[in-house]
Amino acid sequence: MNTDSCSDAEIREFYKLKNIAVVGMSKADGKPANYVPKYLIEQGYNVIPVNPTAPEIMGRKSYPNVSSVPDQIDIVDVFRPSDDVLPVVMDAVKKAGIKVVWMQLGIYNEQAEKLAKEKGIKVVYNRCMLEEHQRLFGD
Repeated sequence: MNTDSCSDAEIREFYKLKNIAVVGMSKADGKPANYVPKYLIEQGYNVIPVNPTAPEIMGRKSYPNVSSVPDQIDIVDVFRPSDDVLPVVMDAVKKAGIKVVWMQLGIYNEQAEKLAKEKGIKVVYNRCMLEEHQRLFGD
């Protein structure tokens, strides 16, 4: 699986955005969908859990889907199997203001990428937000 064509400069700009909805955020310690958002919170990001099976994760209210989040969202960080990404993006594009759809390491959906880009949303795929942050900004 390839990665997107975003330059390091573009990725650095994405990290200036502070409101991140994490789709598929997990309550289970040790899972990437748990420790990556925890890392982002530690770095000062406003992480919003999106998981229909959990009312709350890490003391934060969880929402069933992106469009139901009342707050501003800048980045939709997706921890779902590649086949599940298109419905996530179809829901996310209903919400105004989203600037980036970020599909985590090992995740890519071509239709979802196309839809997001048609709506003017940048797309990152097959990259980990934690790994890229550490690579670009050190720890």
